[in-house]
Amino acid sequence: MATDEEIKNEFKRSGFTLVEEDEILKRCVTLCINYSLKPSDLVSSWELYHLNRQLLDQTVKKDEMDGFVLHLQNEQKESIMRTEEAGLHLYSNRDVDMLLDGVQEDTEEIVTTPTNKSQRLHPDPFDSISRSRDYGYSTGKSVGHVTPFGQRIEKFVVKFNVGNVAAYAENGNNNDVENSEDDIIKRVQTSQRCSLKVNGSGPEPGCRFMYDRTEDRFNALENRIVKHADAFAASGLYEEQVDPAVASQRSIFAVGMICCDGEGHLNDKSILLQSSAERTSGQRVPLDLNRLDQFSIFPGQIVGIEGQNPSGHYLTASKLLDSVPLTRAVDMDLPPAKRQNLDQEVLVPTEESCERSEVSFIIASGPFTTSDNLLFEPLNELLAYAKRKPPQLLVLLGPFVDSEHPEIKKGAVDATFSEIFQVEVLRKLQDYVEFMGSEVRVVLVPSIRDANHDFIFPQPPFDIHIPDLEHQMTSLSNPGTFEANQVKVGCCTVDVLKQLSGEEMSKNPSGVPTDRMSRLASHLLRQRSFYPLYPPPESLPYDSSLAPKALQISSIPDILLLPSDMRYFVKILSLGEEENAAKCVCVNPGRLAKGEGAGTFVELTYKGGPESMHASIISI
Repeated sequence: MATDEEIKNEFKRSGFTLVEEDEILKRCVTLCINYSLKPSDLVSSWELYHLNRQLLDQTVKKDEMDGFVLHLQNEQKESIMRTEEAGLHLYSNRDVDMLLDGVQEDTEEIVTTPTNKSQRLHPDPFDSISRSRDYGYSTGKSVGHVTPFGQRIEKFVVKFNVGNVAAYAENGNNNDVENSEDDIIKRVQTSQRCSLKVNGSGPEPGCRFMYDRTEDRFNALENRIVKHADAFAASGLYEEQVDPAVASQRSIFAVGMICCDGEGHLNDKSILLQSSAERTSGQRVPLDLNRLDQFSIFPGQIVGIEGQNPSGHYLTASKLLDSVPLTRAVDMDLPPAKRQNLDQEVLVPTEESCERSEVSFIIASGPFTTSDNLLFEPLNELLAYAKRKPPQLLVLLGPFVDSEHPEIKKGAVDATFSEIFQVEVLRKLQDYVEFMGSEVRVVLVPSIRDANHDFIFPQPPFDIHIPDLEHQMTSLSNPGTFEANQVKVGCCTVDVLKQLSGEEMSKNPSGVPTDRMSRLASHLLRQRSFYPLYPPPESLPYDSSLAPKALQISSIPDILLLPSDMRYFVKILSLGEEENAAKCVCVNPGRLAKGEGAGTFVELTYKGGPESMHASIISI
């Protein structure tokens, strides 16, 4: 049974202060009993609730507990649904129609010959019209049926603005929303076509994966530690690095990786520092951070530590450094010839005269269909919006054919995953590009949740070959980087923010408000990695032989796309000293579809820098 003291210590360990402590602890003990939660699980749920509400202060207040109880109830319901889902049959309108008409579904499907295209075992993969007008891959939802998504009242409502975009959103949205149901959508000309340069450091389609050895995993971690150690040494700001496991009466400087002593989350007693096996002994030494007023750490993080270890058994830190100087424009880790080979130019016309460092985006992250059908209504609405307000670059982040979709998980579809992707995604994007002309471009980034793609991270791009449109429809690796009009963009579809939030341990000065989402996103830039967490969770198919090059962030991008289940945001991250700080726009567009309802996407215009950037988060 959870006690007041255990719950209090868990909140304190996560950096939260309790207001009206006795009443809150009494309520929390009751919640632990009612929901069979450990104190650590309760605090983890509170952290997720705190992040989704975007609360600034690190306090737990009595008036927030009612909302937290609803959050716990929703978590319990989702857990029960996931547990029982495999044994359930979700009845639809199709089942009801069959019962009323006296038709035996199994008999009809076995005995009779298929009479229309929706019943064929091997249908024409590009016959999207017949599929959409029938049952949408056996989901039981016909076009005549009004789905919850189709019944939504608020369409294309601006939920959040960043920059001087309010007037722009008002002028551009009102008339468009009124005409969103018109049969004929007037074509609007885009601005001049943007250049597009794709970085080729990720794995290629058809690459060999899941053959990484223990040696590969060791070398990947060792190389990360050594690179950071070299960067600290090259800065000339710190003392000579020594082995943190060796006893010393004087203050020392050491570089190593944060590790957890055993399973579970980091706490005051379980922090270890692992140094380089090449430069030092490579041993792990317990790390004491109690003297620090502020820090933020997680397993896999490479840090510099100033401190003392007089006994050789415990390193007491007086200063923690979690960032090394980053370059902004040039990849210093590669020679010029190799950098030129890695950057593949994609159709940059010589007559192009558009202003550099200015580009407009529409950014959306999957799922692109609601959980009650495979009609891909949110994707259709997004493309209709992009036709009315065309961007230079439409960026779509997976999953596209979501392996977590109930119909996909049950295998209740009469087409292959590749056919669904071809018909419901690629064919519609092809129609969009052909309709809009050569001015628009589309970038697709896969996800490990894509049922039609390689289940591996880092992940190769989709192998897309559409005649005459290869220069307008481009797929990136996951993670991947590209440049559009010299605006550098990095993206990763693994929910690294959510995973970091569950593993991070932080301490902040009392009374000082903190922005945790910005801090979590900044970890990627400070660590020079799209995925700095190690070890990864068991659900992530992490390949150490592919990771070193593919995950590296060699220079700070102008825009960083990190889709997450957590609340949508657009934030400006700043790294370095105030005067010379490098800035990056970090975007979580949210999910385009959330359950049976509508989600969000981002419309962004980047003009030279974050200060003149305009962004809107819009509900679909």
